[in-house]
Amino acid sequence: MQKRDRKRKLKSTKPETKPKKSAKINNANIIIKQDPYPTHPRPTPEECRAIRDSLLAFHGFPQEFAKYRKHRLNLLPHELAVDDDGAKSEPLDNAKAESVLDGLVKTVLSQNTTEVNSQRAFDNLKSDFPTWEHVLAAELKCIENAIRCGGLAPTKASCIKNMLNCLMEKNGKLCLEYLRDMSVDEIKSELSHFKGIGPKTVACVLMFHLQQDDFPVDTHVFEIAKTLGWVPQAADRNKTYLHLNQRIPNELKFDLNCLLYTHGKLCRKCITKGSNQSGKESHDDSCPLLNYCRNFNIKTSDELN
Repeated sequence: MQKRDRKRKLKSTKPETKPKKSAKINNANIIIKQDPYPTHPRPTPEECRAIRDSLLAFHGFPQEFAKYRKHRLNLLPHELAVDDDGAKSEPLDNAKAESVLDGLVKTVLSQNTTEVNSQRAFDNLKSDFPTWEHVLAAELKCIENAIRCGGLAPTKASCIKNMLNCLMEKNGKLCLEYLRDMSVDEIKSELSHFKGIGPKTVACVLMFHLQQDDFPVDTHVFEIAKTLGWVPQAADRNKTYLHLNQRIPNELKFDLNCLLYTHGKLCRKCITKGSNQSGKESHDDSCPLLNYCRNFNIKTSDELN
């Protein structure tokens, strides 16, 4: 009897071996973040730099993103903060710097509308409600009315209201400046908790408002990436985002993203299915990406033959 009791005691004091399961979960999380196309060799760093330089020479740097670029340069050591013309970048006025929460709301309002309309919606919101606390206390319909010019007012108002509610419940104040001290993965996890905040919105906040090296993939960037052969034709936007963030050098991500986005809006000649679209503004036939597209198409047809 004593021996049996001892065996029972030994069994009960044995450590459980459950950590293996958590290890599998951690590995799964790592796999999700890895490149979905590890054997797809493009884009190369050299190609990214060449296309960045070609688009910069063709368009110049887009003015709508100039203030964010200035802010990024302002964070560099003074001797490295140089503009395209070689002049030293002047310090950004801190009083004019946007808060992270302002940036997130702006990004939400920019979905499925023009830059002009989204900016007008944001200005109306800030005019009608002096602080985010006023927005939180307001009726949903009042928020909708303020942002209606930006389109999808009910959806966007609900998203903003829900986000502010969650932020107040969690932190007791309406502020996201604490994200500046977090890693990219921590920021992604934090923002993804808000209903209606998807990967593209998170990536935009990271790149524009937190000055992190990230590469958002909107419709324009997605279409150009497929046309250039940077991802397989069957790729979706999420996998394209994961792949391009692995392949594009960090120091090129901001400029290249802004330029591809601008080029996708202005020129449809290098976009798959673009030739069938009408009413789009376009430059002349000298699209700087046509040679890259033709080279990819030639290589593809050679591989099929």
